[in-house]
Amino acid sequence: MRKAIALSIDNVKNNLGGPFGAVVVKDGHIIATGTNCVTSHNDPTAHAEVIAIRNACKELNSFQLDGCEIYTSCEPCPMCLGAIYWARPKAVYYGNTKADAAKIDFDDQFIYNELDLPLQERKLKMQQLLGDEAIQAFELWQKNTEKTEY
Repeated sequence: MRKAIALSIDNVKNNLGGPFGAVVVKDGHIIATGTNCVTSHNDPTAHAEVIAIRNACKELNSFQLDGCEIYTSCEPCPMCLGAIYWARPKAVYYGNTKADAAKIDFDDQFIYNELDLPLQERKLKMQQLLGDEAIQAFELWQKNTEKTEY
């Protein structure tokens, strides 16, 4: 956890992005780290946890983090939480809470609120197009006997 916190502090000092750091640990050893690089990479998905997950998956040559733990300087946002669930680590530990983040204008509550609303009531327009054509990929996936399931 101290490494994740140190990364978050260094990230602010070096003006590379927001005050967030993350570490992936396997068998008691750090295998990957990440810091928030949203502004320095012009990438809204470049959150510390996502960067750490990407780096860890490369290191492990796997799309899952089986047996790993994630230490992050702040409770994960909705995007990072989704990525963490997909990566399937065994545990997540965090320093600051989402309430702490909201106090410094990193407030994700509006996303949580939006997810609870029906599609037609959300602020972001969501509309299905060409569903009858798009389903073809799903049908092919379902029939594929050589796929790697996840």
